[in-house]
Amino acid sequence: MRAAMRVCTPITIRYGETDMMGVVYHANYLLYFEDARTAFLEAIGYPYARIEEAGFMSPVTHMECDYREPLRYGEGAVVRTRVVSSRPTKTVYAYEVFREGQDRNVESPCCTGRSTHCLVDAATFKPVSLKRCLPDLYGRYAEVLEPDEGEGR
Repeated sequence: MRAAMRVCTPITIRYGETDMMGVVYHANYLLYFEDARTAFLEAIGYPYARIEEAGFMSPVTHMECDYREPLRYGEGAVVRTRVVSSRPTKTVYAYEVFREGQDRNVESPCCTGRSTHCLVDAATFKPVSLKRCLPDLYGRYAEVLEPDEGEGR
C-alpha cells in the first residue's frame, strides 16, 4: 500500500540571501528547493550520498518557480516537498514555501516550484534508468508518490 509523503524542511533566511529591499533574492529559492530535496531523500531513507556512492548523480533537467508573497530577512520559512511523478527516466519534485507559522493546510504558500531530475552515470554523465540502476530508490518513490490531481505516474 502506498503512503503519500510530504517532508517539511525549515529554512533560515540569511541577510546575504536578500536584496536591497530585504526580500529573498529570487534565485535563492532554488537553493531552498535543493535543501528540501536532500532532506526528502534523507526522510525516505535514501540519502543523496548513497546515490553518489553507487556511481550516479541526479542532475536537474527542468526547474520552475512561481513567486506569490515575498519572504524577508529575519523570517523563517518551511519548504514542504513531495514527489509528484516518478518514471524510470525522470523524477519530479514539487515544493511549497511557507512563512514560518503559516497553517500549511489552510493558507497559500509564498512560493511554489518544481524540479525535474534524471539519473546519470557519474563517470560518463550518460542517462540511465532509475528503475534498473537504483531499484530500491525507485521503489521508495513509488511508495511515497503523491501526484497532483489528474496526473498519473
